[in-house]
Amino acid sequence: MTALAPISAPSQDLPSLIDRAASMLSGAKTAAEVLEAREVAGLAYDVAKRAARLQRAKSAHDDLVAAAHRAQAHALEIEARAKRRLADEYDAAQARGEVATRQRHPGSVGHVGADDMPPATAADLGLRRDQIHEARQFRDAEAADPGIVRRALDDRLERGEEPTRAALRKMVVDAAMRGLRPQRSASRRNPLYMAPTPEQAAWRHVTGTFRAFAEWASDENLALARKGMREARDTPFHDLDATAIAEGSAAFTTIKEWFDAR
Repeated sequence: MTALAPISAPSQDLPSLIDRAASMLSGAKTAAEVLEAREVAGLAYDVAKRAARLQRAKSAHDDLVAAAHRAQAHALEIEARAKRRLADEYDAAQARGEVATRQRHPGSVGHVGADDMPPATAADLGLRRDQIHEARQFRDAEAADPGIVRRALDDRLERGEEPTRAALRKMVVDAAMRGLRPQRSASRRNPLYMAPTPEQAAWRHVTGTFRAFAEWASDENLALARKGMREARDTPFHDLDATAIAEGSAAFTTIKEWFDAR
């Protein structure tokens, strides 16, 4: 794994760290680059966590603590995406024979020729076995329950609770285990039920998100949200909220264009 590039002083502010992590992950082409993005996202999480605790210690306004929590959640989401990418990269490398598996243990480097080097181990790549296991859990959980990471984070934010690694990991592990449970026997299964395809699951996630927002977006709630937006303009991390809204709006516009083109 390549060493993490030094972070300059201007990039030490939290929004810049989060933007950098997201950009690095989007542009990552190799496992090493995915690892770097994960490290930066982890650093952003740690900075946001300290910021939230500092604001609480100062008895700061709830908006400041909530803003730090949102930044913390954003960093965790990027870190989770990096973990899923890492699991895919690692498993692909094992399939190519570039990384050792349980069935293909590397021999002693001192007893092989230069042209017959054994496959790399997790330690050679700067990874621990538990990190690989966790990365696979995040990937499998997202496959079993698409959107589980974002929903778990949003749930804690809505309840005013801090989004922590430990809380997210528990939700993810539970989802991954649900995906690993054997199917119910034919005698107990609805004979008309058919598991959704990945495409159907993705579309249900989209329609569910739209439906939930449409049900929430009453005139009263929108008026409250607009007032909250005005109050939040001068708070830290407001730019992160604006970016998320812009990205979500662009995605919604794209989906609306699909309908219009039918």
